[in-house]
Amino acid sequence: MWRIGERIREDIQTVFRKDPAARSVWEVLTYPGLHAIWMHRVAHWLWNHRLLFLARLLSQVNRFLTGIEIHPAAKIGRRFFIDHGMGVVIGETAEIGDDVLMYHQVTLGGTTLERVKRHPTIGNNVLVGMGAKIIGPVTIGDNCRIGANAVVNKDIPPNCTVVGVPGRVVIRDGKRVEETPPVMDNVINKIDPEDEIIQNLRQQIELLQQQVEILQKQIDQQNERFQRELESVRYHTLTHAHHDEGETCCR
Repeated sequence: MWRIGERIREDIQTVFRKDPAARSVWEVLTYPGLHAIWMHRVAHWLWNHRLLFLARLLSQVNRFLTGIEIHPAAKIGRRFFIDHGMGVVIGETAEIGDDVLMYHQVTLGGTTLERVKRHPTIGNNVLVGMGAKIIGPVTIGDNCRIGANAVVNKDIPPNCTVVGVPGRVVIRDGKRVEETPPVMDNVINKIDPEDEIIQNLRQQIELLQQQVEILQKQIDQQNERFQRELESVRYHTLTHAHHDEGETCCR
């Protein structure tokens, strides 16, 4: 019981360190991110003791009350804090280290239907920005910063800042990375699928534009030919008309 009380105090102190908006203990006790962590610990204990249904039931209650979905099998370290929290999803085989700060709408997702390690491993002292998606059994090194809305599906070494879609390292060990290293080099996603779709659409649009230009030229040529034929017909009609009038006058 003493250990539980110590962990609760540690969690509350973590909120004060990581959220400048926190003003009092009573205010902190209303934080859904705090409730989600506490309920997950109970659900994780149930899961480890093979009370699987109760663990899943509690995790769904947790999701309903806080808007944060954490699989009861996920392993989470100490002093983990989810700020705001709404929309966070943490998968079954995810592992999170100590002193991790995570914002709302973050996903630690999987990329396979097989029952293997398919979710990310997050190191210690990592910050995961709002809306970030970390996909697959990748490892995020200690002291990393994942930018808002970044999509990461490759291992990231320690002490890096990652931004963009797909995620790329822009700062490593405090120094800016000038050259962008290859990204998405795992077996499933060797290229960015969205980028491939966009490139295909651009090629199709360019091809359609070329075809439209060819058709427009053909139409212009047909119109010019038609105009010439029409002028020729008018000329011959007028010539014959004047000739007939001349013959009538002579008679």
